[in-house]
Amino acid sequence: MHETPEDLEWLQRLLDDSYAAAGSPLRSVITPERRLDAAGAVSEMGAMRVMALATTTATGEPRVGPVDGLFYRGRLHFGSGANSLRFRHVRARPAVSASVIDGERLQITVHGRAREVFPAQDDGLESFLVGVYGRAAWDSWMSALPWARIEPDRMITFRNQAARER
Repeated sequence: MHETPEDLEWLQRLLDDSYAAAGSPLRSVITPERRLDAAGAVSEMGAMRVMALATTTATGEPRVGPVDGLFYRGRLHFGSGANSLRFRHVRARPAVSASVIDGERLQITVHGRAREVFPAQDDGLESFLVGVYGRAAWDSWMSALPWARIEPDRMITFRNQAARER
């Protein structure tokens, strides 16, 4: 876990505010006992999970694709190829949505804006990424990738204990 007490406090506020702003259909499925708190979200995410990231084209068409969702300091991060459509979309239109889904057991969805980050200049991020991917991969090619952090406006969590017990 790389989150500070302040990160967890901020994340809990975001989760509570997001849930309070959700519509009644969502709240009828994600009841209070099915929500994850900030510590639970951090625990479930671990360092990395595959997530579906949605961006938009210049004509407003959605594009969804899998990326490594890296949870660091309470926010999701991701990398992609330097010339990827994904990063061209993010640079031109930073509004994104992303979901981590583990069958019927877990779902964490975030809506916000992707901001390009430079791990060597971001306190602790490079060290975190090296820890996830290993020094050899980082030094040989991963450090050259563009990276982004999603600054969330909303984050909704769901955990289905019954699905875990099946």
